[in-house]
Amino acid sequence: MESFYSIQGEGFHSGKPAYFIRLSGCDVNCHWCDVKESWEISKDQYMHIDDIVKKVSKACADIVVITGGEPLMHDLTILTKTLKDNDKKVHIETSGTHSLKGDYDWICFSPKKFKEPLEDFFSISDELKVIIYNRSDFKWAEELSKKVSQKTELIMQPEWSKEELISPLILDYIKSNPKWRISVQTHKYLNVQ
Repeated sequence: MESFYSIQGEGFHSGKPAYFIRLSGCDVNCHWCDVKESWEISKDQYMHIDDIVKKVSKACADIVVITGGEPLMHDLTILTKTLKDNDKKVHIETSGTHSLKGDYDWICFSPKKFKEPLEDFFSISDELKVIIYNRSDFKWAEELSKKVSQKTELIMQPEWSKEELISPLILDYIKSNPKWRISVQTHKYLNVQ
């Protein structure tokens, strides 16, 4: 769908420069998704992997974030190998609804209530990022956290349209549950992509 050089605006690696590859296609369909235009795939969106890697190489980014939509609807084995052959650290942001295809340095697992994730992601993820939309999501987040490994970073992030209402609730929650940390969408505050 698009690619661009910016900063990682959310999650554990927030604030680091990163090159983003946003893939089209998503079958999770969150009603609050802020990139609904990524849901559909059109033939004119396909690019050759070499062309993608050339664009990445022009940026001063050590980290490449593959996101979507739901990026694992695609087999990313060749893309991730080519990026790693070019000395890039490859991160992925996924809802975990499709099997992992590719080689990653960091897996941000952000399951959604709208489609059940695959069980494999609970043991292989580096980061569990739960979007908090309403109060019931705190309970859901705790249920998810019991399934991940002890090394997994636990992050709660307010859904953007309700950020002013939800952020204070998250702050109160993590003060009483310090295994969690908060993530805000820094790139939206900075008005960058």
